[in-house]
Amino acid sequence: MFYYLFHFLDQHFNFPGAGVFQYISFRAALALMSSLIISMLFGKKIINYIRKKQIGETIRELGLEGQNEKAGTPTMGGLIILAAIIIPTILFAKILNVYIVLMLISTIWLGCIGFLDDYIKVFKKNKEGLKGRFKVVGQIGIGLLVGSVFYFHPDVVIKERVTANQQSAYSFDEAINKSNKLTLPRYSSTPIKTIKTTIPFVKNNEFDYTKILSFMGDGAVKYGWLIFIPIVILIVTAVSNGANITDGIDGLAAGTSAIIGTTLGILAYVSGNTVFADYLNIMYIPNTGELVVFMAAFVGACVGFLWYNAYPAQVFMGDTGSLAIGGIIAVFAIAIRKELLIPILCGVFLIENVSVILQVYYFKYQKKKHGLEFAKANRLFKMAPLHHHYQKSGFHESKIVMRFFIIGIMLAALTIVTLKLR
Repeated sequence: MFYYLFHFLDQHFNFPGAGVFQYISFRAALALMSSLIISMLFGKKIINYIRKKQIGETIRELGLEGQNEKAGTPTMGGLIILAAIIIPTILFAKILNVYIVLMLISTIWLGCIGFLDDYIKVFKKNKEGLKGRFKVVGQIGIGLLVGSVFYFHPDVVIKERVTANQQSAYSFDEAINKSNKLTLPRYSSTPIKTIKTTIPFVKNNEFDYTKILSFMGDGAVKYGWLIFIPIVILIVTAVSNGANITDGIDGLAAGTSAIIGTTLGILAYVSGNTVFADYLNIMYIPNTGELVVFMAAFVGACVGFLWYNAYPAQVFMGDTGSLAIGGIIAVFAIAIRKELLIPILCGVFLIENVSVILQVYYFKYQKKKHGLEFAKANRLFKMAPLHHHYQKSGFHESKIVMRFFIIGIMLAALTIVTLKLR
């Protein structure tokens, strides 16, 4: 909103200082500060309102230390996160940008699914919440929308690096600039529609999903959506559920998401900037730089929420927040064509997800082979997801969270390093 206002003032009235709103870094900084203010200052009012309405968490008896003390803690705090993301984005981003529109839709869509789940748990006193199949249907729905827009929308494009022959065709003025050692963009002026993505640890780090359909010959490009859209649905569903499962102890999901979000923001900035993309020899994706503003709001929302969610938590985000932040991370990664980096960057989410899957299947296997009592006595983990296993092992939850943060930072650093590690 402010971008368009100050652009108008700059163009028509030469308003002093209005041009600064053209800079993504400036608007991202404003979005970050606004998000922190909303989540930290207004968050307290939202928590008091939730407590007044007695919207408290019902705790299942899991035999964990300090568990009973959390009973009655206000939940649905994800509303704080949603407000702190949406409001700054609308104020400071180019809201007509296709990527920004899609991120806002994804945030609201998954936030509503999570809110419905929390509403059923809290107000209907149904501990199961929204049926799992309805959650999956909602996740598939947003995945279908995201995949379709990314595949068919004309503004979702990339610019390919030009060849040596193309570089020799620069104009005389460009040649002069080159002799003065000014950096010239080595990308085609004509954008192309493609479903290429970034693949880590290989020299030519681009992978075209249509190669999977290479057996179809010329039809591979035409029917690429048959591969791309299901992959998008799978990624959105998996990461959203991963964040949901990780939200089990105070501050873990919010802090881990802030680390992931910071990394994705850096990747978006370099992918949307010709100079950095050229230097790093990575795919240049026009208009994705604007996503930095959105991600700044996201990181600010997560950090601001930690003010109240760090141990001992004054509020829980509930599914309203966890489903939304997982979906945001997935859609954002797909938008900047870094979704194949998710297993590394979101390693904490991944291991939490995998621990649950392994626990369930190992239990079923032992039950079938040795009987129920043996299966109960010989579980793979003391409790799943993994953070509860460590709680059962006697570690304090604040220590568990801090160590998961350290692992998250290491994985984030490795993710960034993959840009040059080939």
